[in-house]
Amino acid sequence: MATIRHEVLIDASPRHIWDVIRDVGAVHRRLLPGRVVGTRIEGVERFLTFPDGHVVRELIVAVDDEARRLAYTVVDGARPALDHHHASFEVQEAGERGRLVWTTDILPDSAAPAVRRRTGFGIIDMKQAIETAAPDRVFQFRTQRLSDHD
Repeated sequence: MATIRHEVLIDASPRHIWDVIRDVGAVHRRLLPGRVVGTRIEGVERFLTFPDGHVVRELIVAVDDEARRLAYTVVDGARPALDHHHASFEVQEAGERGRLVWTTDILPDSAAPAVRRRTGFGIIDMKQAIETAAPDRVFQFRTQRLSDHD
């Protein structure tokens, strides 16, 4: 089984990041706007619609507010086709900012390069969407002192 893990620091509080991640019915508005055009919830299943009309069906396994962890599995519509998929998002503290960790376990192993590429782009898009909407965004500025040389 292949494990794919991505981590990214996000310029927002862990509280805000978790609020976006745990909002399982708003992927198209809050987490991946443009990449996902619709989200539908039916019980514990989530259906994500992509711009080309393709639909992925997921099972929401756990939403753990205390651990700031969301676990889900793709049960239909994965591209490439997968025999097994299980993934989780974890939101961690990183000073004033937050860290988003996305871990995905898949079979077959041969699908790992395609899934790694797709999730790599996805986490960058998530970071951008979360930071753009963060009411408590933490700006990190670095100053550099310039001196005149004679």
